[in-house]
Amino acid sequence: MALYKTLTVNKATKVLIWKIEESISKLQEGIVLSENSTTRLNSMKSQLHQRGFLSIRHLLKEVGYTDADLFYDEFGKPHLKNGKYISITHSFTFSAIIVSDKFHVGIDIEKQREKILKIAHKFTPFEEYKTIANVDALISKLTIVWGAKESLYKIYGKKKLLFLHHIYIEDFKFSDEKTTGEIRYNGENTAYNISFLEFEGFTCVFAY
Repeated sequence: MALYKTLTVNKATKVLIWKIEESISKLQEGIVLSENSTTRLNSMKSQLHQRGFLSIRHLLKEVGYTDADLFYDEFGKPHLKNGKYISITHSFTFSAIIVSDKFHVGIDIEKQREKILKIAHKFTPFEEYKTIANVDALISKLTIVWGAKESLYKIYGKKKLLFLHHIYIEDFKFSDEKTTGEIRYNGENTAYNISFLEFEGFTCVFAY
Protein backbone atom coordinates (compact mmCIF):
# COMPACT_ATOMS: atom_id res chain seq x y z
CA MET A 1 0.00 0.00 0.00
CA ALA A 2 1.27 3.36 -0.97
CA LEU A 3 1.40 5.88 1.85
CA TYR A 4 3.31 8.59 0.00
CA LYS A 5 4.05 11.22 2.64
CA THR A 6 3.27 12.12 6.25
CA LEU A 7 3.64 15.71 7.46
CA THR A 8 3.52 16.85 11.07
CA VAL A 9 2.06 20.35 10.79
CA ASN A 10 2.12 21.02 14.56
CA LYS A 11 1.59 19.05 17.76
CA ALA A 12 -2.14 18.78 17.08
CA THR A 13 -2.24 18.39 13.30
CA LYS A 14 -1.08 15.83 10.71
CA VAL A 15 -1.30 15.52 6.92
CA LEU A 16 -1.15 12.15 5.17
CA ILE A 17 -0.86 11.72 1.39
CA TRP A 18 -1.52 8.49 -0.53
CA LYS A 19 -0.31 7.69 -4.04
CA ILE A 20 -3.07 5.63 -5.62
CA GLU A 21 -1.40 2.82 -7.52
CA GLU A 22 -3.53 -0.14 -6.42
CA SER A 23 -6.51 -1.75 -8.11
CA ILE A 24 -9.99 -1.41 -6.60
CA SER A 25 -9.89 -5.00 -5.34
CA LYS A 26 -6.51 -4.43 -3.67
CA LEU A 27 -7.78 -1.22 -2.03
CA GLN A 28 -10.81 -3.10 -0.67
CA GLU A 29 -8.53 -5.38 1.33
CA GLY A 30 -8.22 -4.65 5.03
CA ILE A 31 -11.00 -2.08 5.31
CA VAL A 32 -14.64 -2.38 6.34
CA LEU A 33 -17.19 -0.03 4.79
CA SER A 34 -20.53 0.94 6.30
CA GLU A 35 -23.66 0.16 4.32
CA ASN A 36 -23.94 3.82 3.33
CA SER A 37 -20.31 3.96 2.16
CA THR A 38 -20.73 0.73 0.17
CA THR A 39 -23.75 2.26 -1.58
CA ARG A 40 -21.76 5.42 -2.31
CA LEU A 41 -18.84 3.42 -3.68
CA ASN A 42 -21.05 1.33 -5.94
CA SER A 43 -22.82 4.40 -7.29
CA MET A 44 -19.55 5.98 -8.48
CA LYS A 45 -19.23 5.69 -12.25
CA SER A 46 -15.50 6.49 -12.35
CA GLN A 47 -12.87 3.99 -11.19
CA LEU A 48 -10.65 6.97 -10.33
CA HIS A 49 -13.29 8.19 -7.87
CA GLN A 50 -13.74 4.70 -6.44
CA ARG A 51 -10.01 4.30 -5.91
CA GLY A 52 -9.80 7.78 -4.37
CA PHE A 53 -12.68 6.96 -2.02
CA LEU A 54 -11.08 3.69 -0.90
CA SER A 55 -7.60 5.17 -0.48
CA ILE A 56 -9.06 7.75 1.92
CA ARG A 57 -10.23 4.85 4.12
CA HIS A 58 -6.65 3.55 4.20
CA LEU A 59 -5.43 7.00 5.26
CA LEU A 60 -8.04 6.99 8.04
CA LYS A 61 -6.70 3.60 9.14
CA GLU A 62 -3.17 5.06 9.29
CA VAL A 63 -4.31 7.51 11.99
CA GLY A 64 -6.41 5.00 13.91
CA TYR A 65 -9.88 5.56 12.43
CA THR A 66 -12.31 3.44 10.46
CA ASP A 67 -14.94 4.31 7.88
CA ALA A 68 -17.53 4.13 10.68
CA ASP A 69 -15.79 7.00 12.50
CA LEU A 70 -16.44 9.37 9.59
CA PHE A 71 -19.71 11.14 8.82
CA TYR A 72 -20.85 14.03 6.64
CA ASP A 73 -23.10 16.93 7.58
CA GLU A 74 -25.93 18.41 5.49
CA PHE A 75 -23.42 20.48 3.47
CA GLY A 76 -21.21 17.49 2.69
CA LYS A 77 -18.47 18.47 5.14
CA PRO A 78 -16.72 15.48 6.78
CA HIS A 79 -16.51 15.11 10.55
CA LEU A 80 -15.07 12.58 12.98
CA LYS A 81 -17.38 11.15 15.63
CA ASN A 82 -14.89 11.93 18.42
CA GLY A 83 -15.09 15.66 17.62
CA LYS A 84 -11.61 16.03 16.11
CA TYR A 85 -11.31 17.94 12.85
CA ILE A 86 -10.76 16.40 9.42
CA SER A 87 -10.65 17.39 5.77
CA ILE A 88 -10.36 15.10 2.74
CA THR A 89 -9.25 15.44 -0.88
CA HIS A 90 -8.39 13.32 -3.89
CA SER A 91 -7.34 14.14 -7.42
CA PHE A 92 -6.45 11.57 -10.10
CA THR A 93 -3.67 9.44 -8.55
CA PHE A 94 -3.29 11.16 -5.16
CA SER A 95 -5.46 11.48 -2.08
CA ALA A 96 -4.88 13.16 1.27
CA ILE A 97 -6.36 13.89 4.67
CA ILE A 98 -5.57 16.45 7.33
CA VAL A 99 -6.58 15.63 10.91
CA SER A 100 -6.33 17.94 13.93
CA ASP A 101 -7.14 17.68 17.62
CA LYS A 102 -7.41 21.45 17.93
CA PHE A 103 -7.80 23.37 14.66
CA HIS A 104 -10.45 23.62 11.98
CA VAL A 105 -8.70 22.29 8.87
CA GLY A 106 -9.07 22.14 5.09
CA ILE A 107 -7.01 20.40 2.40
CA ASP A 108 -6.95 20.25 -1.39
CA ILE A 109 -4.88 18.39 -4.00
CA GLU A 110 -4.93 19.62 -7.59
CA LYS A 111 -3.24 18.43 -10.75
CA GLN A 112 -1.29 21.29 -12.31
CA ARG A 113 -3.04 21.98 -15.62
CA GLU A 114 -3.02 24.76 -18.17
CA LYS A 115 -6.81 25.09 -18.05
CA ILE A 116 -6.47 27.03 -14.79
CA LEU A 117 -5.31 30.03 -16.87
CA LYS A 118 -8.77 30.18 -18.46
CA ILE A 119 -10.70 30.21 -15.19
CA ALA A 120 -8.30 32.28 -13.04
CA HIS A 121 -10.40 35.45 -13.40
CA LYS A 122 -13.28 33.63 -11.71
CA PHE A 123 -11.45 33.03 -8.43
CA THR A 124 -8.68 35.64 -8.08
CA PRO A 125 -7.84 39.18 -9.26
CA PHE A 126 -5.81 37.92 -12.23
CA GLU A 127 -4.01 41.25 -12.73
CA GLU A 128 -1.93 40.46 -9.65
CA TYR A 129 -0.23 37.59 -11.49
CA LYS A 130 0.27 39.05 -14.96
CA THR A 131 3.87 39.98 -14.12
CA ILE A 132 4.77 36.25 -14.05
CA ALA A 133 6.16 35.68 -17.54
CA ASN A 134 6.89 31.95 -17.24
CA VAL A 135 3.71 30.00 -18.04
CA ASP A 136 4.66 27.00 -15.87
CA ALA A 137 5.32 29.30 -12.91
CA LEU A 138 1.98 31.03 -13.48
CA ILE A 139 0.12 27.69 -13.58
CA SER A 140 1.92 26.66 -10.40
CA LYS A 141 1.06 29.89 -8.58
CA LEU A 142 -2.58 29.90 -9.63
CA THR A 143 -2.95 26.25 -8.62
CA ILE A 144 -1.66 27.10 -5.14
CA VAL A 145 -4.07 30.04 -4.88
CA TRP A 146 -6.98 27.84 -6.01
CA GLY A 147 -6.00 25.10 -3.55
CA ALA A 148 -5.70 27.63 -0.73
CA LYS A 149 -9.15 29.04 -1.45
CA GLU A 150 -10.61 25.55 -1.76
CA SER A 151 -9.08 24.65 1.63
CA LEU A 152 -10.64 27.69 3.30
CA TYR A 153 -13.95 26.98 1.59
CA LYS A 154 -13.85 23.48 3.07
CA ILE A 155 -13.15 24.88 6.55
CA TYR A 156 -16.18 27.18 6.30
CA GLY A 157 -18.17 24.18 5.16
CA LYS A 158 -21.27 25.92 3.79
CA LYS A 159 -22.26 26.76 0.24
CA LYS A 160 -22.51 30.56 0.23
CA LEU A 161 -18.85 31.61 0.03
CA LEU A 162 -17.57 33.01 -3.28
CA PHE A 163 -13.90 32.38 -4.05
CA LEU A 164 -13.45 35.77 -5.71
CA HIS A 165 -15.24 37.94 -3.17
CA HIS A 166 -15.08 36.21 0.21
CA ILE A 167 -11.74 34.36 0.34
CA TYR A 168 -8.47 36.32 0.33
CA ILE A 169 -4.99 34.77 0.01
CA GLU A 170 -1.90 36.77 0.94
CA ASP A 171 0.74 36.86 -1.81
CA PHE A 172 3.71 34.53 -1.33
CA LYS A 173 6.99 33.29 -2.74
CA PHE A 174 7.27 29.66 -3.86
CA SER A 175 10.26 29.21 -1.56
CA ASP A 176 8.17 30.18 1.49
CA GLU A 177 5.95 27.10 1.13
CA LYS A 178 3.39 28.94 3.26
CA THR A 179 1.14 31.98 3.36
CA THR A 180 -1.99 33.15 5.17
CA GLY A 181 -5.58 33.56 4.12
CA GLU A 182 -8.82 35.08 5.34
CA ILE A 183 -12.49 34.33 5.02
CA ARG A 184 -14.25 37.69 4.80
CA TYR A 185 -17.96 37.10 5.03
CA ASN A 186 -20.98 38.59 6.80
CA GLY A 187 -18.86 41.35 8.36
CA GLU A 188 -16.43 38.90 9.94
CA ASN A 189 -12.78 38.25 9.04
CA THR A 190 -11.23 34.93 10.10
CA ALA A 191 -7.52 34.30 9.44
CA TYR A 192 -5.83 30.94 8.78
CA ASN A 193 -2.34 29.60 8.18
CA ILE A 194 -1.77 27.97 4.79
CA SER A 195 1.02 25.62 3.68
CA PHE A 196 1.67 24.10 0.27
CA LEU A 197 3.91 21.59 -1.46
CA GLU A 198 4.34 20.34 -5.02
CA PHE A 199 5.16 16.82 -6.21
CA GLU A 200 4.91 14.85 -9.48
CA GLY A 201 2.90 17.57 -11.24
CA PHE A 202 0.44 17.95 -8.35
CA THR A 203 -0.08 20.65 -5.72
CA CYS A 204 -1.25 20.00 -2.15
CA VAL A 205 -2.45 22.94 -0.07
CA PHE A 206 -3.77 22.81 3.48
CA ALA A 207 -5.13 25.40 5.90
CA TYR A 208 -5.48 25.42 9.68
